[in-house]
Amino acid sequence: MMYVTLAGAILAEILATTAMKFSDGFSKLWPSLGTVVGYLVAFALLSRTLKAMDMGTAYAIWAGAGTAVVAAIGMLFLGEAVTAARIGGVLLVIAGVVVLNLGGASH
Repeated sequence: MMYVTLAGAILAEILATTAMKFSDGFSKLWPSLGTVVGYLVAFALLSRTLKAMDMGTAYAIWAGAGTAVVAAIGMLFLGEAVTAARIGGVLLVIAGVVVLNLGGASH
C-alpha cells in the first residue's frame, strides 16, 4: 500500500508542477489552484508514505521520479530542448534513486 500512496504523491506532484507552468506566474486562476491543490495532495500522500517507508528512500523516489517525468514532459510536450546533457542528467537522477534503494530499503 505504501507504494500506491507514493505513486499518488508522485502523480500529484507532476500534475502540480505542470499546472504551475501554465499558471503564468500564478496570474491565471485555475492553473494556480491546480498547483496549490496538487502540492497539498502530494505532501499529504507523501506524509502517509513516510509512516511505512524510510524517509530517505521515499523522498528519493518521490523527488527523483517527479524530476525525471517533469523533465520528460518539458522536452516532449512543452518544446524544451532535448540535449545529451539533459538526458544524461535525467538518467543520473534515476540512477541515484536506484542506488539509494539498493543501499538501504529496509521495508
